Amino acid sequence: MKPKTYKAAIYKDIGKVEIIDKPYPVCGDNDVIVKNILGGICGADVNAYNKGGDAHQIWKDHEFGHEMISEVVEIGKNVTDVTVGDYVWPHLGYAHRDRGRMATVGGFSEYIHILGYEEGYSAFKLDKSVPIEVLVQLEPFIIGTRGAKNANPGPGRTAIVFGAGFIGVACSIMLKYYGCEKVMIVDQSDFRLNKAKDFGLITCNSATEDLKVRAIEEFGSARSIQGEVCGADILVDCIGIQPIIDSISTLAKIGAEIVIVGVHHKPVTMNFMYLCYGQWNIKGSGTLPTEDGVKEVLGMMTSGKYELSGLISHKYPQNQIVEALKMASNPNTSQRVVVSFE
Repeated sequence: MKPKTYKAAIYKDIGKVEIIDKPYPVCGDNDVIVKNILGGICGADVNAYNKGGDAHQIWKDHEFGHEMISEVVEIGKNVTDVTVGDYVWPHLGYAHRDRGRMATVGGFSEYIHILGYEEGYSAFKLDKSVPIEVLVQLEPFIIGTRGAKNANPGPGRTAIVFGAGFIGVACSIMLKYYGCEKVMIVDQSDFRLNKAKDFGLITCNSATEDLKVRAIEEFGSARSIQGEVCGADILVDCIGIQPIIDSISTLAKIGAEIVIVGVHHKPVTMNFMYLCYGQWNIKGSGTLPTEDGVKEVLGMMTSGKYELSGLISHKYPQNQIVEALKMASNPNTSQRVVVSFE
């Protein structure tokens, strides 16, 4: 029997989220209704809760959350791409046919009404043989994959990734998956760095270790206009603050691949003489189409090479979403925090 209402998590303002009752949606002939199983908390959700949501397209008085895995519970009579019981990932704003709702899909609510279901556009059907705790990592892994692919990874290549938050870990794992010989991840949270070690990643706590010395120790020494630099082929910024650009400028060798995945909300400075003589190749976060990203990530997830479920550090019920957001705000005690509807 269909419920009359469902519990929806509404972003209200800094430090304020409400759970309200909304009418259960009416499924149109071309639509699908899904019930969320797990919803991952993104850094954008955390920043919206702590600092405000507009910069992240998390609008006041909207349902929010966009890293969910959902189960199909109702389909319209014209829908043939999925059946009741299938697992899907509702695709950001495309699920609502509204690009303004890229981050307000409804991943922290009980149900999502997908308008005009179109496989590979409004949602992606998933492999149910993959554990749900792993599938819920799909969306941020796509972001990390774009950064990794954009760095021209491969056998014999080496990389440094700045940031052991979830995107940084995802990018690092994908660099390894694509064959990179050595990948170092840099952060100031021992909690997150210790989890990164489980995936064969070299770690450096830049608050307690000399990053340049450590990088040269691991990747060898090279010469550039800056003087002595490290020999890493790839450097990826998964944080998005000026000190990371400064570190990259200090470390990058001639011909280094530099990829910027972290969102810089403020302008940054860089010595362009270093860029000119260093012949750096600086790129953004990548243009890998989502449908290709889904295939790449699911390929990694089903490869058996990595035990990803351990990346979930905390799980909260929907009625404790505020506690979940607070926990996700602390890099020294959390990695991947999820909201559960099971």
